[in-house]
Amino acid sequence: MAETTYDIAIIGSGPAGYTCAIRAGQFGLKVALIEKENKLGGTCLQVGCIPTKALLFNAEVYDHLKHAKDYGIELPGEAKLNWKTIIDRKNQIVTKHTKGLDFLMRKNKVTVVPGYGRVTGPAKDGIHSIELTDASGKATQIKTKNIVLATGSRARLLPGLTADDRILTNIEILSLDQIPKSLIVIGAGAVGVEFASIFQSFGSEITLVEYLPRLVPVEDEEVSKELARCFRKRGIDAHTGAKVEKVEKTKTGVKVTFTASDGKQVVKEAEKVLVAVGRAPLTEDIGLEKTKIVPEKGYIKTNEWMHTDEPGIYAIGDIVAGLPQLAHSGSMAGMVVAAKIAGKYARPIIRERVPGCTYTEPQIGSVGLTEAQAKEKGYKLKVGKFPFTANSKASIVDSHEGFVKVVSEAKYGEILGVHIIGPQATELIAEAVTAIELEATVDDMLYMIHAHPTLAEAMLDGFGSVEGLAINV
Repeated sequence: MAETTYDIAIIGSGPAGYTCAIRAGQFGLKVALIEKENKLGGTCLQVGCIPTKALLFNAEVYDHLKHAKDYGIELPGEAKLNWKTIIDRKNQIVTKHTKGLDFLMRKNKVTVVPGYGRVTGPAKDGIHSIELTDASGKATQIKTKNIVLATGSRARLLPGLTADDRILTNIEILSLDQIPKSLIVIGAGAVGVEFASIFQSFGSEITLVEYLPRLVPVEDEEVSKELARCFRKRGIDAHTGAKVEKVEKTKTGVKVTFTASDGKQVVKEAEKVLVAVGRAPLTEDIGLEKTKIVPEKGYIKTNEWMHTDEPGIYAIGDIVAGLPQLAHSGSMAGMVVAAKIAGKYARPIIRERVPGCTYTEPQIGSVGLTEAQAKEKGYKLKVGKFPFTANSKASIVDSHEGFVKVVSEAKYGEILGVHIIGPQATELIAEAVTAIELEATVDDMLYMIHAHPTLAEAMLDGFGSVEGLAINV
């Protein structure tokens, strides 16, 4: 039997890899999807986005049930958590969508190849070889016209620390056998603040320690301030501008020593510590040294079409230099590559048009330039802000925190950035992404009809506030 030569072989089946495979299959390409684990989906589906958001939904429901009487709901007693049921539900969601991926591979005629893939060097006569090592250590090769690297990332740990049952990363915290009475979270990016929010709702005493001067430091400064205010109101003990000096195990848990922003040394003890200080690209031991690809701090440089310095080899997802480590940016990169290889229409990703979402309580959604970034670029600005306290649907759903902030260019009204903190911010941000992608102005958005009563009306008032024309304030 003749050896199969694929049009495209993808190493890694996270959102970037599996989306690339599906789209390539839809375009009629012969596709191989290589995965070293025994399940598809990568970090996002197995131990990241999906299970975390499942827990966040549980936390949201539980927070509402604490105030059931306010909604006219009489419970037989105080609402109680069943941790096993919570974890079982989370696992069922992951299993359902893992099976869904298996189905989508069959539907789109993608060949799933189990094993660890390594690039063997440049193409020979237009054909690349990938060395494939299976679970038993046996090595074989597969042939392909194009290679897509989608190997993902892993949680960074502080020097000298190893993950275990008390020092946790995103993996270990998702399989705890019980809710910790106390938890110290190191790092206040999206992962850190999401888990802080989850476990505070579940009753844990939370301490949050961030090295940079504010929570969610990639967000607009006013969003960071609002989240800090909301977290204080919820009883989360947040320390910013704080440098962790030591993490030690005690007889009953862990002890974290850090220098606070005022220079004083602080010692905190808890049952567990979550290290959420970012993610490192997984580009070691995949054969890059045999190619023209020279990673910088583990990240791979690409052009706008995700092509690396080695002809016929592309990179997508968390390993790409300059691309946000977000599932949806990786997925879109996968679609761009599949279209490019298939000779179909595609548009490159524009960094400023990638939305960011943080699923805390309250939620955060943002796209485009922050106010500070726009000023740094020399824009003359008009900025509007509309509070959710003035939105009727926010009152109905009992979620009044936060605001919609619109950053626009003063002369022509070009929308440069939209920053939302409040109810369903991660859903509402899609309107802003569309507006910026279509280069809409504030005037354009002022005449987009929004249904009433909806949280989306806060977007209309947000755009209106730029010109002092918000209706509900």
